[in-house]
Amino acid sequence: MKTSLLLTAALSLVAWATAAAETPAEQLGWKLAIHSYTFQKFSIFDAIDKTAAMGVKYMSISGSVNLVGADGKIARSSTVAMSDADAAAIGARLKEKGVSPVFVNMGVVHPGLDEAASRKIFDGAKRLGIDVLVAEPEVHNKMEELVPVMDVVEKLAKEYGIKVAIHNHPGPGNFYWNPDTVLMAVKGRSPLLGACADVGHWVRSGLDPVECLKKLEDRVIALHFKDLNEPGPKAHDVPWGTGISNAKGMLAELKRQHFKGAICVEYEYNWDNSVPDIAESAKWFNATCAELVHP
Repeated sequence: MKTSLLLTAALSLVAWATAAAETPAEQLGWKLAIHSYTFQKFSIFDAIDKTAAMGVKYMSISGSVNLVGADGKIARSSTVAMSDADAAAIGARLKEKGVSPVFVNMGVVHPGLDEAASRKIFDGAKRLGIDVLVAEPEVHNKMEELVPVMDVVEKLAKEYGIKVAIHNHPGPGNFYWNPDTVLMAVKGRSPLLGACADVGHWVRSGLDPVECLKKLEDRVIALHFKDLNEPGPKAHDVPWGTGISNAKGMLAELKRQHFKGAICVEYEYNWDNSVPDIAESAKWFNATCAELVHP
């Protein structure tokens, strides 16, 4: 009996120590990541260096990246079509800088009705070890194309075991600007299909981001997280917690939904020197996660 009590106490101590070692974000099941498009004026290697310098452990990668050529000049390249040598060099830089060697997601990409062309996107993701594609499947704003396109996307998602998170560029010009359309696209389909909630684009489109998250409950796979200075199409990013997007309310809603996954910084302002703003956002994020864990 005494031995059993000692064993129980020891196991409890181990469990407590494990929980204490986790950050508040990790306790919530969240990974803070920098989306490489944030540093789209720089090479992917510079983007990795900047991410590591801020102490952020994770990155997501855009559908195209800036690579450094043999002549030292930066050139844009499709992520899925990059050479094995370039992919290996990126992996080596991630490892060298202490950033996770696997990107939390890739995109925005555009699978469509052409299964062979769409398969190349999934092949590229598989080669990089990526298990989430951020996508806006090509429907050319024609509702009648949605079902056959999503049939292809769902087939490939199941075959490759890769999740597809539908992104929402601002509306009304973009087909997926409203969460209702995203829900229509994934209705009745595999849980591998869901949403990449770009919360800033909802604000630009005149939508309430907290209400949009509520609509997408159980379908949110990843987020491009933002806080904006004002509503409407001319809005720009500001450090998280200082804007009008109800950033804390969005995190509280994600906690309520038991969301687990990547919350990606896609900072699309002050392009040449956004690191101070992002560092401030990360500090706010960590503090807010601590409040959510211990309200």
